[in-house]
Amino acid sequence: MLDPARSLWAATANPAPATPALQGDHKADVVVIGAGYTGLTAALGLAEGGASVIVADTVGPGFGASGRNGGQVIPGLKLDPTTLDAVFGEATTDFVGRTADTVFSLVEKHWIECEPIRQGWIQASVKTSHLPALENRMRQWQSRGAPVEMLDAEAMRRRTGGVGFAGGWIDKRAGSIHPLNYARGLARAVLTAGASVHGNSEATKLKRNGSRWTVTFGNGASVLADDVVIATNGYSGSLWPGLKATVIPANSFQVATAPLGSDPLARILPERSAVSDSRRVGNYFRIGPGGRLMMGGRGTFSDPRRPTDYHRITAALRSFFPEVGGVPLEFHWTGRVAMTRDHLPHIHQPAPGLTMALGYNGRGVAMASALGTAIGAHLLDRSNPLPLKLTDIKPLPLHDLHPIYASAMIAYYRLRDALER
Repeated sequence: MLDPARSLWAATANPAPATPALQGDHKADVVVIGAGYTGLTAALGLAEGGASVIVADTVGPGFGASGRNGGQVIPGLKLDPTTLDAVFGEATTDFVGRTADTVFSLVEKHWIECEPIRQGWIQASVKTSHLPALENRMRQWQSRGAPVEMLDAEAMRRRTGGVGFAGGWIDKRAGSIHPLNYARGLARAVLTAGASVHGNSEATKLKRNGSRWTVTFGNGASVLADDVVIATNGYSGSLWPGLKATVIPANSFQVATAPLGSDPLARILPERSAVSDSRRVGNYFRIGPGGRLMMGGRGTFSDPRRPTDYHRITAALRSFFPEVGGVPLEFHWTGRVAMTRDHLPHIHQPAPGLTMALGYNGRGVAMASALGTAIGAHLLDRSNPLPLKLTDIKPLPLHDLHPIYASAMIAYYRLRDALER
């Protein structure tokens, strides 16, 4: 029986910092619920700015998507820059274009050992019909000064070592990291800055107490704080009414091979770029620790229990890289990606002193880090604007049935992908 949390990252991670469970009653300027990228970067900025901060997580730093994702640091969102301009304004487009800079700056500033590689991200296509849209997106970022370029089929073959790609584009602002080591490194930086970080501390109740908030935890501990940041993303529960139902927690399945030899590593992703394909239900891949080829993609909504549950991802890996067809798969794991109806992240402030951010739609490494940093700066000084417009909490209709209707939608998208040329 597989453990869906037993990832390549967990097997190769640095030791976790000590984050004992919260005990007793406390006061703080800010309490942060969730020790993923959003919560940790918000806490880091707040603590460095002089605020007293307590971070609490149901399990520990990086347990959720922040420690299980593909480690691809991709700037931007899934919308083109001109669409972002129309929806949010040029300042937001500029912000999302710089999100990868935020990650690599944090890594450098805090000496986080997370194997940072900044060799770009390739959005690849197996569909000739997708190439005009990809070139349009590339041109829009290029006009804003981004270091991007188109890649033809031959360039894709050289850069990926894979087969079947019609073309794509590369964004050299992007790169990759070891995601769990990044989360644990952020937690260490938060502790060094003077905040406290606590695992095994599930927030079970949130109550307005005059002008402040009281957060109560499962073991009876409590924190009285001026501000609360809820940063639980795809692992959100019932702490705030309706929040959980604003996102669909879709499983992203991932596999990693045994270490490849020097010959295939010289051909497969020789520059160590990260890659995603442009299909509606596509795959993403990179070289991971120990020279392993990793691939991920959308899976079922139930947690996988055996290697055969990963058959789609395994088949995609063998199809793109037939030369590693005989290499065994050493790791199979999954994590929740928080998907929103409009494919955009959201910031909510439903009450004074309460801020929430979630819904990264597969772009969480860069976007969550930058958005958490921005939230911390905003709470230190309200004259610092948030980079996204505030939205109301709008639960998805029939959210409890999301495994059924979302599975149907994925099947529809797969059919459309299959019919396109």
